[in-house]
Amino acid sequence: MSMIEILGLTASAVAAGAINAVAGGGTLVTFPTLLLFGTPPVIANATSTLALTLGTAGSVYGYRRHLNPVKPWLWRFVPVSMLGGFLGSVLLTHTSNQTFAMLVPFLILFATVLFLAQGIFRRIAGLDDRARKPETHHAVWGAILFQFAVAVYGGYFGAGIGILMLASLGFIGLHDIHEMNTLKTVLSSLINLVASVWFICAGLIHWPKAMVMTGGALAGYFLGSHYSQRIPQRRVRQLITAIGFVLSAVTFYKEFLR
Repeated sequence: MSMIEILGLTASAVAAGAINAVAGGGTLVTFPTLLLFGTPPVIANATSTLALTLGTAGSVYGYRRHLNPVKPWLWRFVPVSMLGGFLGSVLLTHTSNQTFAMLVPFLILFATVLFLAQGIFRRIAGLDDRARKPETHHAVWGAILFQFAVAVYGGYFGAGIGILMLASLGFIGLHDIHEMNTLKTVLSSLINLVASVWFICAGLIHWPKAMVMTGGALAGYFLGSHYSQRIPQRRVRQLITAIGFVLSAVTFYKEFLR
């Protein structure tokens, strides 16, 4: 690899790690960068997934003080996340990216609108986040099924799964954006971990590029998770919404207008 390629891959991984720590969508930075430097699409997707998975450790550490409050939710979402991630990664090795890639902008836009409107919907329904007991609500089962679908998508491609999960977690009664980000980070890391193991077994990883990007992703995840907690929750929500609309616009352009 040339120095320009090393710097480009590192910078994209730092940016992707920071974006994933706050909302999600970092794949849309690393994946095109790998393509730019001549990596075949399937290899680029697998390599990006592995690099961002290893880098997630920086984000989990950054959110460590919010882990205890979300532990009761893990047993509900971890099994479906791992199963879905595995199925999605297997699907990638047997099908073309084209059809699924066309769904990406619609999924991200839908999730962003849900995330933006969740507070309005809860007020209309007369639900109070703090008084409500999410574990007794039927929405939890819907969220588990939705998480399985997100995990399949995450194992296949993965761009925007953070926003999809944040939208779902908001509707089941979680209201602290930092706790939501913590749970989202753990679940997305498990989805990508399962997918990465399959990609390694399938021989789809470009190891030199993966190692270069892992260092950048570690730094980006840590910085994103650490500094986002110093910003008021309202500002973090606004940032997540902005990221969602930008990612949606970019993917719409790439798939339908270019």
